[in-house]
Amino acid sequence: MSWLRTTARRRRRPLFGGASAVAVADRTPADRDRALDGLRALALLAVPVGHWLIGGFTLDGGGALHNASLLTAVGGLAPASWVLQMLGIFFLVGGHASVLSLRRATGRGGSVRSWLGGRLVRLGRPVLGVTAVWAMLLPLLYGLGVPEATLRTGATLVIQPLWFVGVYAVITALTPCCVRAARWMGAWAAAPLAASVAVVDFLRYGPYAEAVPPWLSLLNLLPGWMFAYQLGVSWGERRLGRRAAWSLLLGGAAVFAALLLFFHYPASMVGVPGQHRTNSHPPSLLVLALAAAQSGAAVLLRDRLARLLRRPALWAPVALVNLSALTILCWHQTAMLSLAVPASFLGQLPGLTSSPDSLGWLLARLAWLPVFAAALLLIGRSTRRFEAPWTGVTRARRAAAALLAAGFGAFALGLA
Repeated sequence: MSWLRTTARRRRRPLFGGASAVAVADRTPADRDRALDGLRALALLAVPVGHWLIGGFTLDGGGALHNASLLTAVGGLAPASWVLQMLGIFFLVGGHASVLSLRRATGRGGSVRSWLGGRLVRLGRPVLGVTAVWAMLLPLLYGLGVPEATLRTGATLVIQPLWFVGVYAVITALTPCCVRAARWMGAWAAAPLAASVAVVDFLRYGPYAEAVPPWLSLLNLLPGWMFAYQLGVSWGERRLGRRAAWSLLLGGAAVFAALLLFFHYPASMVGVPGQHRTNSHPPSLLVLALAAAQSGAAVLLRDRLARLLRRPALWAPVALVNLSALTILCWHQTAMLSLAVPASFLGQLPGLTSSPDSLGWLLARLAWLPVFAAALLLIGRSTRRFEAPWTGVTRARRAAAALLAAGFGAFALGLA
């Protein structure tokens, strides 16, 4: 999105509304696929909204914060996660975009290795930035009297979304294989991935579940999230048309309903503390069924969405979200913590540091969402530089950042 970066540098006014929105629209290349950007923005924003709505805290007698989930107390809200879980859309768009990017790179004479190296570096910079910054914040906050339990809670929340970047990086590295599979099998190239997840689910939840080691579920990690990415690659290769999209939408919805009604999969698409089974860590067949239905709907609605995003007032925020994609992903939990940690010294504030145990808490949390969003905007003004190339940063500083990031990771994972 170099065209947008140029616009952002040249114009000092906000990108939202008025002449700024028109300027962004005017500078957008005519062949830009706005529908893909719109889908990506929707999937990205679902991540902080979902975490902010469902994830809360409990405050212990010592004033320390501990993670808690609204779904533990109000399980009837689980269907909301069917809407907020949009990682399937993100992987779908990622696969499509990767095909186009790889095609352009090789068309200019570049190699697959150089293309992949550039993609992985762009993914790694923001992750390294947020973890290094938090590594420096931890001793400072501890010195200011923040309990260690609160710091561990915060570290867990910060590192939680970053697994996605690691999985996405591995799948991105497999893009050439996905392209070959799409050219050979079309949309059916995703079927073996779904079959693999179904076999693992049968083993861990079927009649032989007690004899299956717990680590077997990890076999679903790569094929589970690669499923929608492979569909996106097939879409980018023009091997996924409207007929296949209708099959994905209707078939995915039917499998989703069957798994819930007859095979007793958990209704929540995200993990709920205390539940024996989880759909998302690693992904179960229910996640793939939802991703299939969402992917089919995305393909069918593409043209309509593209027309809608011709309006400058709608396109400008979509462009801005795409420009700050990894900043949103990496820093949205920090935005919430920037309010919750100071508030923990004041006691239980409804919707912030009080226990997420009722619909009343949800109403209070809804009132906090604009405040979280404002905090994220303020934090993002400084941290978005991590997404840009680290020009002028010496090797010594990069090594120091990597060391700090590794230390923070060890702390967050309970290894230190």
